[in-house]
Amino acid sequence: MEFVRNAWYVAGWSSEIDQELRRFTILDEHIVLFRKSDGTVAALEDRCPHRLLPLSLGKRLGDTVQCGYHGMTFDASGACVRIPGQSNLPPSAYVESYPVEERHDIVWIWMGDHDKADPGEIFDMPEFSDPAWAAHQGDALHLKANYMNVAENLVDPAHVSFVHPTTLGNPASENVPVHVSTEGKVIVAWRWIRDSEPVGFFKAFGGFTENVDRWHYYYLHTPCTAVIDFGSAPTRDAIGEDERDKGVRVFALHFMTPVTANYTIDRWMHLRNTALDDDTAADTMDTLLRKAFQEDKSVLEAIQEQEERPHKRRPIRIAIDKGPMVYRKRISELIEKERTQDLASNPTPAFVYHD
Repeated sequence: MEFVRNAWYVAGWSSEIDQELRRFTILDEHIVLFRKSDGTVAALEDRCPHRLLPLSLGKRLGDTVQCGYHGMTFDASGACVRIPGQSNLPPSAYVESYPVEERHDIVWIWMGDHDKADPGEIFDMPEFSDPAWAAHQGDALHLKANYMNVAENLVDPAHVSFVHPTTLGNPASENVPVHVSTEGKVIVAWRWIRDSEPVGFFKAFGGFTENVDRWHYYYLHTPCTAVIDFGSAPTRDAIGEDERDKGVRVFALHFMTPVTANYTIDRWMHLRNTALDDDTAADTMDTLLRKAFQEDKSVLEAIQEQEERPHKRRPIRIAIDKGPMVYRKRISELIEKERTQDLASNPTPAFVYHD
């Protein structure tokens, strides 16, 4: 399977990476990550160029990695600095390295052309640094599903009524239309459910007992980051669409890492504008979100299983699929653009016939 390579992907939470050599698989590539002596993260191809033993099975020697088979040693840039028994270090004795950036306790990795790795393109939100908001990392949800199916789920408010009837949705939203905007770089799908019973999440967390106005705004950033802005406010407050901060408002962030064609890790966290110093609030949210995301996992893995079976006709598309369809089109365009650029940079030598 082809992936978009010139993009920043989440390699892991900062807490997942320490001084040990640890293997991560991203875009079907094995990568060894570790923290150097200065605390920064190094990322190398997890395969010695000699006999192909994974370097993650080797040994840390300061800020270098020694292969566990014959002792070839590589620095954090991927260059070979030692071959036991010989002084000559051939140019082919290297491993690939990957640009890495760490922000907000999240480690990002660039999987494509190093020259195109712009840290300014890493996903960010002002709420990360705003004292009026609390940030809390949740889990890493492992899904036996293609990342595009996972991403489609995260730009689809309509499924909430049916997949999450006791947590994030209820029947009041079943027939409320979904609005979609695909004009900017970010695909947005949203809807408001006015004067309705609060959903289970906000009954448990927000303490709502009377009817509320609630909203879902789904933002999908290509290729693999999704933000869901959801919340509730008492119907009697009659808040406008640009007054969501007056209600109980939560951002659920999803950082999808494609592992293979049919395996995705969705690292999720939340930002909230209430109960800022209450650790029990974070725990309560984690419990509720874990239940909801397990419901998504069951659906997405069942879909993946069916996609891999023979079927006689293509799945149909309906009105709510506008966002997912545009998303897939953009992914295809990015892959084709990269393929074209690669061909331009590495043209196939012309065949010359000699009589």
